[in-house]
Amino acid sequence: MDKLQITGGIRLDGEIRISGAKNATLPVLAAALLADGPVTIGNVPHLHDVTTMIELLARMGVTVTVDEKMRIEVDPSTITECFAPYELVKTMRASILVLGPLVARYGRADVSLPGGCAIGARPVNIHVAGLQAMGADIHIEGGYIRARAGRLHGARLVLDTVTVTGTENLMMAAVLADGETVIENAAREPEVVDVANFLIAMGAQIEGAGTDKIVINGVKSLHGTHYDVLPDRIEAGTYLVAGAITGGHVRLKNTRPEHLDAVLAKLTESGAHITTGTDWVDLDMGGRRPRSVDVRTAPYPAFPTDMQAQFAALDTVANGVGTVVETIFENRFMHMLEMRRMGAEIRLEGNTAIIHGVDELTAAPVMATDLRASASLVLAGLVAKGRTDIERIYHIDRGYEAIEEKLAQLGAHIRRVPN
Repeated sequence: MDKLQITGGIRLDGEIRISGAKNATLPVLAAALLADGPVTIGNVPHLHDVTTMIELLARMGVTVTVDEKMRIEVDPSTITECFAPYELVKTMRASILVLGPLVARYGRADVSLPGGCAIGARPVNIHVAGLQAMGADIHIEGGYIRARAGRLHGARLVLDTVTVTGTENLMMAAVLADGETVIENAAREPEVVDVANFLIAMGAQIEGAGTDKIVINGVKSLHGTHYDVLPDRIEAGTYLVAGAITGGHVRLKNTRPEHLDAVLAKLTESGAHITTGTDWVDLDMGGRRPRSVDVRTAPYPAFPTDMQAQFAALDTVANGVGTVVETIFENRFMHMLEMRRMGAEIRLEGNTAIIHGVDELTAAPVMATDLRASASLVLAGLVAKGRTDIERIYHIDRGYEAIEEKLAQLGAHIRRVPN
């Protein structure tokens, strides 16, 4: 298993291109199951989670081809079974996204209850209740969700909590249902909108994506299409924090500034000078030490939980005291303990971390515990004195395409080495 070695203290400077969004690619690949013909998906990031989803589709008999530019063609007409086995689902919670499309298109699905990051319970009851309201017969037995249905029918679905995958699963199921489905308290994330736009490109009738009320009028069938996934806003935010934490100057290409409002506001508060264009963001810290910022996670368009760990890293070396409040997941502070090993002054009180900025972190061997936590350790390593070794970086590879190459482009001393 590989590890990352980072020698800190380099001010980052340069330009990088942001990859396609993991959290849009995975549901788009699942949604391709709904089509009558082949679908081509572009701007796909080369990530372990994407490979897992491709493997899951192939296991079902779906024909999947990938070209040298990571364009993926999915032909669901060859499907032989509607089964998502535990050994694949346990490595990636997003596998649950095949449930809605399989039930809607093929009338059956046997999907393992998910595994994935160790950051909290994230129950699937909202997915199940929504599909039952649309006419599916569902039993949970032997660790599997077993769903059967004729043609689903429209329903009014009021989600108990705002859930991205729940919204996407039910929206995908509703596009082939008979009649109108209304999803209330829907997630508003850009990735939900991207999935809706992909479905619309295949002939679905959807209104309201990006608001808390989505209205879907079911159609008889969906056709093939070509679609490019939107850029990854979390990857973009992570590299902007990398620029800010090192006092550097970073320019991002192929990104959507309008999806980063909450993150850019906090970076400005930390002392960064930020300029934006249609598809680029420029952050210049001018060599200054960042100021501490307070963050509180909440569903989009508020501050994203997936950027919490990165801003915690920023606060560890910032001027002042910052608080980080996590309201989405109950077990998402494990990276704080690892950053303490590097000299960070962090006090944990329930779902709140109080961080006193120190002048300098010191390199130490640390271990990644989940995807975004691992990104925070990379950021801490960029400013720590000495060489930081980060173990268990398979977490990073689930969500960041070639992170060491992109950071090296910005001047970081970082390399991947065998353990």
